[in-house]
Amino acid sequence: MWRRIRSLILKELLMLWKDRKSRFVLVVPPIIQLVLFANAATFEVRDVALGVWNEDRAALSIDLVDRFRDSDTFRVVADYDNPRTVADDIAAQRVKAVLHLGPSFSADIVAGRPARLQLLLDGRRSNTALIMQNYAATIVDRFNQEHAPAVARGAGIDIETRAWFNPNYESRWFILPGLVVLLTIVATLLITALSVARERELGTFDQLLVTPLRPMEILVGKTVPALLVGFVEANVIAAIAVAAYRVPFVGDILLFNAGIVLFVLAAIGIGLVISSIAKTQQQAILGVFLLLSPAIVLSGFATPIANMPQWCQALTYVNPIRYMIELARGVFLQDLTWALAWPMLWPMMAIAVVTLGYATWLFARKLQ
Repeated sequence: MWRRIRSLILKELLMLWKDRKSRFVLVVPPIIQLVLFANAATFEVRDVALGVWNEDRAALSIDLVDRFRDSDTFRVVADYDNPRTVADDIAAQRVKAVLHLGPSFSADIVAGRPARLQLLLDGRRSNTALIMQNYAATIVDRFNQEHAPAVARGAGIDIETRAWFNPNYESRWFILPGLVVLLTIVATLLITALSVARERELGTFDQLLVTPLRPMEILVGKTVPALLVGFVEANVIAAIAVAAYRVPFVGDILLFNAGIVLFVLAAIGIGLVISSIAKTQQQAILGVFLLLSPAIVLSGFATPIANMPQWCQALTYVNPIRYMIELARGVFLQDLTWALAWPMLWPMMAIAVVTLGYATWLFARKLQ
């Protein structure tokens, strides 16, 4: 039995190695996507075009404006003296935000009265506007702590904020561990989804069914090569993220690889089900991307699962990407323990058992 399985595994690996298109899909797209995501996909907002409408011109108002000028987030590109110009520049997207200080701003601070300022934001990009608002609030809070009277700022009470696991709010630290998971499942699903469909098109699938190989042996022979490829690819991408982009890896490498094995097995089971149902490689590719699009949206890669509607949150429980992304980020940044990782490991194990079992049943039907 093991000789038959080994021969099938070698045959699958040789097919992957000799097929130039398969080699290209496994190597080039993941590297390109890693570089693009690492450099282009970011939640940080830098170099925002800011306009200033300062009707005060006193020392305190100038000090506040200078703080905005000196920040890495904002770049003052215009000074205004009337509201019409402000409206025109925001409408034309020449500025993303406008800081407006009224004529009594400095006098109100000196007198201990509430001093008001206005921040006009371009709300057409709502996420960017919220981030700009938070950055501006941080600058204003620091200004207020230095210049407002003690009674006005809470009788000396000072709030100190400290961010755990990502103290510098580096978006790469958040994105790249999740990207390791996404690139791994894309490659694994494509390999397994095309395996049976390719043999159907080449006419070798019927030959495979009449060999002494049993359905379970065929399943193992199709699973092991994809498992090896997915395991190696995940570790290579993780190593690039750590070495090239300085993403910290503070957790247990064994825990990370145990999660990768279970995750890849779950992905292989899904891919084999697609491959068993699809009659052509085009149908298999379509099935993969039809499944991947909602799975990535429901994985928590870009948006928190807790912010989704309840019925969407229920769908995420059958999504292996959800669990592996949570585990990868925990291992990279948090030094996640095995006990804390267990709620992420056993669902992937269950998904792998169900999907691989269903794929075996589909193979057995072909023999009847």
